[in-house]
Amino acid sequence: MTVLLLLIAILALLALRVPVAFAFLGPGLGYLLLEGQSLGLPMRLVADATSNFVLLAVPLFVLLGVVANHAGIADRLFDFALALFGRVRGGLGYVSVGVSLGFSWMSGSAVADAAALSKVEIPPMLRAGYSRRFGLGVVGASALIAPVMPPSIPAVIFAGQASVSTGALFAASVVPALLMVAGLCAVVFLLVRRQPDIRHIGFSWSRLAGAGKRVVLPLGAPVVILGGILGGLFTPTEAAAVGAAYMMVLGFAYRRLRIRDLPQIFVETVLTTAAIMLIVSSAALLGYVLAKERVPQALAELVLGVTGDGTVFLLLVMLLMLVLGTVIDATATLVLVVPILMPIATSLGVDPILLGVVMILSLMIGLLTPPVGTVLYVLSSTQKVPVGEVFRGSLPFIVPLVLCCLLIIFVPGIATWLPAQLGL
Repeated sequence: MTVLLLLIAILALLALRVPVAFAFLGPGLGYLLLEGQSLGLPMRLVADATSNFVLLAVPLFVLLGVVANHAGIADRLFDFALALFGRVRGGLGYVSVGVSLGFSWMSGSAVADAAALSKVEIPPMLRAGYSRRFGLGVVGASALIAPVMPPSIPAVIFAGQASVSTGALFAASVVPALLMVAGLCAVVFLLVRRQPDIRHIGFSWSRLAGAGKRVVLPLGAPVVILGGILGGLFTPTEAAAVGAAYMMVLGFAYRRLRIRDLPQIFVETVLTTAAIMLIVSSAALLGYVLAKERVPQALAELVLGVTGDGTVFLLLVMLLMLVLGTVIDATATLVLVVPILMPIATSLGVDPILLGVVMILSLMIGLLTPPVGTVLYVLSSTQKVPVGEVFRGSLPFIVPLVLCCLLIIFVPGIATWLPAQLGL
């Protein structure tokens, strides 16, 4: 009964649009006070939740994404992709997916991707005759590549909670992210056939060569970051620091960054990092309360009573993440749920890296679904359209993302092959 009242209080606060961190923190503290328990141990656990060395990579990856945004990297990627694919029917749709793939190597956040690219990509689509709904849908869905393709902030959070190798999880996410790209491109192909009036952009070798020169150095960032991590030269934290420094040098070299821009960049980084860490702390407190009420053990008994098969377990996890992703922030869900699911996965012989990929991809779909749907609200704000319009545009693109997740569950090698090849 106590746990039920706690969950009702949390859901009520979320329904009132209270920030996730405070929706967790308030009921958690209320429970401890009503139980007459000392706050000493819980507060130490909350502090320890953010002192994990793995999480040190989070502010550095956030800084990398903020600097890339300010340095105008999205514009350069867009110009190159447009020069390459603009002549193809529906080219701007493929360009949107491709630019999100390129930008994902420098930003581990779907929200940052959507905010930066929507302003660059949607206006040209409208001028070329694409429907606004199509533009909103493809940009929003493509933004979900960022938190799956490494470097990925959710992957860092999962690795810290599950005590697994961040590098291995990064490697495991590469092929699933490319699978997402293929699925989204397939939907673009089908949808543009219904828009006969869209205009194409002529191809020019000189334009392609000029745009190509402008992206050579920015595309060196993923080589430095991923190559360093997967090659064993850097830890993820070190790679994030090197990548942020590299991107900052490019920004100054391109004269898109100035010394006076640095305070704003650092403030954006601090605010984003603080929001993430506050969610991590509050979710850790709620996790302590749930552990005290033996919720993990009850859930484990329930799941093991339903199935002893790892594949069925992953399907249940996917369903759970799809539901939780619609109402709770992805970071909070990972901090809260990973410690509960890991023992069950271990008992069923499920690879924790595979579990991480399935959880992250399933949760990211929630960014496109109300009522939380952070990407929906970002696009609604930047394009001045109702959230419902963004969601309707995104619906066709959610289908391939769900299918990608199912394919990974039934063909685990999609996620586990690359880490095995790299010896991670």
